[in-house]
Amino acid sequence: MSEEVEMDQALYEQLLAEGKSERIARAKAKAAAVRAFKAAAGEALGPREAGSEAPAAAAVAAPAAGGGGTAVMARSAGGALTPEERQARVAAALAAKGGNGAVKTETRMAGQEHTHRLLAMVPPTGIQQIRGKQEDKVYTFPHLVTAEFVALLAMTVVLLVWSALIPAPLLDLANANITPNPSKAPWYFMGLQELLRYFHPMIAGVTIPTIGIVVGMMIPYIDKNPSVRPENRKTAYALFTIALIFNAVLVIVGSFMRGPGFNWVWPWVDGMWFGL
Repeated sequence: MSEEVEMDQALYEQLLAEGKSERIARAKAKAAAVRAFKAAAGEALGPREAGSEAPAAAAVAAPAAGGGGTAVMARSAGGALTPEERQARVAAALAAKGGNGAVKTETRMAGQEHTHRLLAMVPPTGIQQIRGKQEDKVYTFPHLVTAEFVALLAMTVVLLVWSALIPAPLLDLANANITPNPSKAPWYFMGLQELLRYFHPMIAGVTIPTIGIVVGMMIPYIDKNPSVRPENRKTAYALFTIALIFNAVLVIVGSFMRGPGFNWVWPWVDGMWFGL
């Protein structure tokens, strides 16, 4: 083999006449010439070359109709035919086969520029649709409905046992002439009643609750951070914790540390002035 690439010129021209691109025709012609060279030298062919040994040898051994050798020295691999040269070779190949149009060929590439075909190797994971596993999701029925029904039954049992074991008698009829001392609101309102000891009723009963409600409604529009991790929401978690502790302290103080006249008492000294 010389520095130039040897190829089967007859097979090359035949493939061009059939409409193959120049790159494919040159590659197949070179492969056929290499197989023929190895067969003539007695070298062992590879498994892919063995299957096409006979057609390649026949293509190399068959002389061209117009004369000339079967394997000639072609231009180097980097060379490219011009449209005029390609058209001339196609016409020569047709003339070698008789030139009467009996052989059906496709010459749409003649006289045209190169048409490059780009192929890409796409991994299967890139084209396959990735779907979540079945255990990653549950359906509303029966999974969620069953869990909620079991929770409902459990809560019903707890309430029945609680009401049967803990005495909660009704008080006497209300008397407008007698005011209980101390008179306390339900525990969930004890925070507001405790504020009345420190602020004017307009501030403790209207202004502070209104500000709390308005600020709570504005939080989703002020803090738009979608994260639910505490380390990413330090300010929001800190403000919520402060508000929760502030309300809890007011409820505990008003429920257990306020006695007659709503004065300060110690539950372990003066008793617990708290009722459900």
